[in-house]
Amino acid sequence: MSTSAVIGDLDAWRALPALQQPDWDDPDEVGEVAAELAAQPPLVFAGECDQLKAQLADVARGEAFVLQGGDCAETFEGSNADAVKNKLKTLLQMAVVLTYAASVPVVKIGRMAGQYAKPRSKPVEARGGVELPAYRGDAVNGFAFDAASRRNDPHRLLKAYHCSAVTLNLCRAFTKGGYADLRQVHAWNQDFVAQSPAGRRYEQLAGEIDRALTFMKACGANPDEFHGVEFYSSHEALLLEYERALTRIDHLSGLPYDVSAHFLWIGERTRQLDGAHVEFLRHIRNPIGVKLGPTTSADDALALMERLNPEREPGRLTFITRMGAGRIRDALPPLIEKVHQSGAPVAWICDPMHGNTFEAPSGHKTRRLDDVLDEVAGFFEVHRALGTHPGGIHIEFTGDDVTECVGGGQGLAEADLHQRYETACDPRLNRGQSLDLAFMVAELYRKSV
Repeated sequence: MSTSAVIGDLDAWRALPALQQPDWDDPDEVGEVAAELAAQPPLVFAGECDQLKAQLADVARGEAFVLQGGDCAETFEGSNADAVKNKLKTLLQMAVVLTYAASVPVVKIGRMAGQYAKPRSKPVEARGGVELPAYRGDAVNGFAFDAASRRNDPHRLLKAYHCSAVTLNLCRAFTKGGYADLRQVHAWNQDFVAQSPAGRRYEQLAGEIDRALTFMKACGANPDEFHGVEFYSSHEALLLEYERALTRIDHLSGLPYDVSAHFLWIGERTRQLDGAHVEFLRHIRNPIGVKLGPTTSADDALALMERLNPEREPGRLTFITRMGAGRIRDALPPLIEKVHQSGAPVAWICDPMHGNTFEAPSGHKTRRLDDVLDEVAGFFEVHRALGTHPGGIHIEFTGDDVTECVGGGQGLAEADLHQRYETACDPRLNRGQSLDLAFMVAELYRKSV
């Protein structure tokens, strides 16, 4: 296919309904920003995307497990070394628990370096008789409730790009520069072990890993894989002008890749077969995901599969289910059965966060860790019953000791939510709750294989 034909395909979405897009004031201003973005260097490379696709093919075959997590909505303020290190440290600790306790290779994907936009249920927000555009993430407008902050400003797309670059650089430095070395498993926990039940449990596991590493070294084994990790970036491909501007034709293959992230997903609100998001993502060659909520039918899943991966390329397509603890055991089996019967190579990941949100009496949006754990348990139960592979989890967490979700080893209650409720959008698991989840997932995985 000629380059002009490829570019024509990449712009076909413009003729289709595009939901959840900001109402920009000036189309010319958007065009200028898009042109500037199109001239920027790539954030990721095609070869890295292909490498992740190969690892996700292992997941679809039942040979690996995905740990995908990070902020609900990243903020520009959070693209600093301490914040990135804390999130990465939590992800690494969870991955160590899963790798060692479940004896499974773990593909590590951050909801990081690009998750600056969020879909909203309403385009406006009203407070005290004042109505302003809803906060759609730092890539679009500001969190403060005033007219200047809430203006949908396309220049924020450039700031999102630069903050993504900073975050990715930090992640690469931490994961390749010695911080992710398995001999650091105790150092990751020094500030955490004393005051946390999850930290103490992790420290016991770290001691076992130390002994295993010492034994292997004594046997003359010291592989490179112990000294760094492969880490991939991901975000919801929501703002189509941003994603299109950061799509490049790879000079080796001649194929288009969205170089804003390694892995991109389509949200539950934007997965319409005849919509702009599905049309755009079906033409890029990155590995991609689709969120599937409890109203998804088996025919919906099959149609998405045929639209997004008609050639049935292994590792290309991941279904991320977000059913809710009360629905997953009934809603998920028909989807898996039909897709499995089709023979298509699909990886299944559980998002146990988005279907379990409620409002506390204080007005804080929150989630119960018990509901999150129950949805994950249901996900594993369904796969075990059907003889299919539970491929991973997709969670919203932070490396900070926030009080946004209730439950866990430290017994956070609804009355505690006000203490450190810092999210820009949805409630996130804190570090202790994330490790509680990792240990439970490891136990469930061992039982399922």
